[in-house]
Amino acid sequence: MALSLSPCLPHTTYLTKPPLSTSKLTTASIIWNYPSVGFRPVNLRNNHTRCHAVTDLRSAPPVDQGKGEGDDDHKVLVGPSGEEETRGDRIVADYDWTEEWYPLYLTKDVPDDAPLGLTVFDQQLVLYKDGSGVLHCYQDRCPHRLAKLSEGQLVDGRLECLYHGWQFEGSGQCVKIPQLPSDAKIPRAACLKTYELKESQGVVWVWMSHKTPPKPEKLPWFENFARPGFQDTSTIHELPYDHSILLENLMDPAHIPISHDRTDWTAKREDAQPLLFKVTERTDRGFAGRWGKEKDGSMPNFLRFDAPCVLQNNRELVDKDGEKHYFTGLFLCRPTGQGKSMLIVRFGGTKRSPLAKLFPEWYFHQNASKVFEQDMGFLSSQNEVLIKEKVPTKELYLNLRSSDTWVAEYRKWMDKVGHGMPYHFGHSTISPPKVPAVVEHAPAGLIAGVSASLPAKGGISTMHAPNLANRYFRHLIHCKGCSNVVKAFTAWKNGLSAAALVFTALAILASSRQWKTFLLVSATLCLGGVYACSTAIAMNTTNFIRVHRRL
Repeated sequence: MALSLSPCLPHTTYLTKPPLSTSKLTTASIIWNYPSVGFRPVNLRNNHTRCHAVTDLRSAPPVDQGKGEGDDDHKVLVGPSGEEETRGDRIVADYDWTEEWYPLYLTKDVPDDAPLGLTVFDQQLVLYKDGSGVLHCYQDRCPHRLAKLSEGQLVDGRLECLYHGWQFEGSGQCVKIPQLPSDAKIPRAACLKTYELKESQGVVWVWMSHKTPPKPEKLPWFENFARPGFQDTSTIHELPYDHSILLENLMDPAHIPISHDRTDWTAKREDAQPLLFKVTERTDRGFAGRWGKEKDGSMPNFLRFDAPCVLQNNRELVDKDGEKHYFTGLFLCRPTGQGKSMLIVRFGGTKRSPLAKLFPEWYFHQNASKVFEQDMGFLSSQNEVLIKEKVPTKELYLNLRSSDTWVAEYRKWMDKVGHGMPYHFGHSTISPPKVPAVVEHAPAGLIAGVSASLPAKGGISTMHAPNLANRYFRHLIHCKGCSNVVKAFTAWKNGLSAAALVFTALAILASSRQWKTFLLVSATLCLGGVYACSTAIAMNTTNFIRVHRRL
C-alpha cells in the first residue's frame, strides 16, 4: 500500500524530513493507575499539523475486500481511533526525541568502582560515580583518539581513558595528560561533552538535549512509589529487539496465559480469553485507558503510556477492612539502538503477599529473566520482519479489538511523533534506520549454558564475548544483588566440594564403622549442598528453553 501526502499547513517541520516509505515483564497478578492525573480530552493545539493521507489501493487491497467478510471486520478488528483517521487525516505533533528524560539505570546498581557504558538510541554515554559518590555522565568518547571511556577505569575518583591515561572529572574537564611536558598546560579543547542527570525514586535519568535546558516538569514522578508502605522489586535487563517491540509486548496482557503458561502462580493458558479495553485519554505525550476481562464485565486495571518510554499498569484494591491498597507494574524502556533496548522493571504495592516474603529477591529476578527468554524468540523474529518489510504496521498487523487495542494506540501515537525520532515504525508511517540492525535470536541448548559461564571483560572467544541473548550479559552484570548471590553460591559450592572430598578420604582411612558412617553421611550432606548451590547458580545464569522443542 503506497501512501502520499497532500500539501500541509504552513510552518510545519514534517515535510522537511525525508519522505516516509510505505512499500514483562508482565504478570497477571500485578496491574497498572496514575490517580494524580485526570483524564484530558484530545486538544489540537497550534503545534499540530494536519495532513491528508491518500492511499493507493492498487498496491495492497484492504482486509475487508479479501474474503467477502469485511462487513463484520469492524466488530472484530481495531478501527479508526477518531474522525481524523476516518477521513484519512493525520495529526503531526511537535516532537524532539532529545528533549526528553530517559531512564539510564537503577541507582542501587550503578557500580562504585568502574565506568558504565550505556546508549540512548545511537548516542553512546558513559556513567560513573566519582570519589564523593556523585554521578556524572559524559559522551563515551575520549577527545584524544576517540577511545571509549567506558572501557577505562576509575583512579582516585577520576575517569581515566585506558588508551593513554588521560583523566577527567567534574564537569568533564581534563585534569591530567601523562604525555604533556611539565611546563605545558592542558588544552581547553580536551574536555568532554556532558549530560544532565537526575536521580528520582531510585532511578537515574538523563536529559539528552544540548540545545534545550533540562525541563524538570518532564521528569516522571510515580505517585504510588511515594505512598507509605509501598515496596517494590526492581530488575534491569538488556534485550535484543527494538524498544517499540518491547513496549508492544509489555502493553499486551493477552499474551501472558499463552507465552508464560505456568511461569508464575497466575499465568495459565486455559485462561486465554477476550479482554475489554476503553481508551480514556489521548495526547501528544501518549495515551491511557482501562481494561479487564470480558467475562467479568469490568475494567479494574488502568494502563498509562507516557513519552518517550514509560509504561505503567496500576490497580487499586479495597480489603475486607475497607483499607485501599495500590499495586503497580512499572516499565521504563530505554532505546539502545535499532534492534536493542534496556528495560527497568519495577513491581510493587502497599501490601505484599505473605507467600512472596518467603522467597529471596534473586528468585524473582531469575523468574523475570525466564519471562523475557520465553518472549525473546518471537519478538526477535517480529523485529526482523519489520526491518525486512519496511512497511507500516497497518499493512502487517491484524489487530483485534479484544486484545490489541493498546498496541494499535501505541503505533498510532508513533505516527504523530515519529518524525522527531531517529527512526520509527508507526501504524501508517515508517522511517527505518539508515543502518540496518543485526538481529539476534534466542539461543538454545548447551551453547547457551556454556556461554554464560566464566565471562570476562576483554576475553577471547564467543564464550566471553558480550551477547544479549545470554542471560549473564542481559541481567547479571547489571544487577549487584544477583552478581553477589552467584559469587556467594559459587564460593559455597567450592567449599562444600572440598569438604566432601575430605570427608570421603577420611571415611576410607577410618577403621571404626561408626566413624565411617558419620564421615560418609557428612560427605553426602556436603554433596547435597553442592547440588543445591549448582541449582541456584544455574537458575541465575542459564537461559530458559521451551521443552516442546526437539533439541
